[in-house]
Amino acid sequence: MDLPQVSSPITVVISEIVKPGRIQEYEAWTTGINQDAKQFEGFLGIEIIRPRDHDYPEYVVIVKFDTYAHLRDWLTSPTYQAWMDKSYGLLAARSHQQLPAGLELWFTLPRAQARKVEQPPYYKKVALGVLAVYPLILLSDALLGSLLAGVPPLLALLISVVFVSALLTYPVMPWLTKSLAFWLYPNPS
Repeated sequence: MDLPQVSSPITVVISEIVKPGRIQEYEAWTTGINQDAKQFEGFLGIEIIRPRDHDYPEYVVIVKFDTYAHLRDWLTSPTYQAWMDKSYGLLAARSHQQLPAGLELWFTLPRAQARKVEQPPYYKKVALGVLAVYPLILLSDALLGSLLAGVPPLLALLISVVFVSALLTYPVMPWLTKSLAFWLYPNPS
């Protein structure tokens, strides 16, 4: 007997470093690909974090689909491939990371508690992520920026991602989630 497969929302974080002088073209490309992604079944949203420093134009794109199957449909579509072909020459580097949805990425609720608590709405998860990630990116830039100045960009990015991920996983997200539990998991009236 086949069991039904359950899939939760999935998030893909894409880091793209734009080649010098190609930012306007990249912005137009991003607008186009995002408009087409919205047309695919299961698309939940997209967020773009633009660079603060145009000397190092790194964009972080966060894409969310309702299931892995719908994300896979988008990533394997001719439409997506056409947009990837159009990006040739715009980027110096691109990296992808798939993340599970929900707060289970950061910690596991006890089983008894997990049965009683519904997942927070998507907008609250996004807000929590921004509250956690943005200060860590600023901290990483402040602490590591000058140290990584002479390091190849992909290696510098990897070191920054490891730094931010290590702090995000523990202690930042568990602390932030606990501190904002009243908002994330309000008691039903």
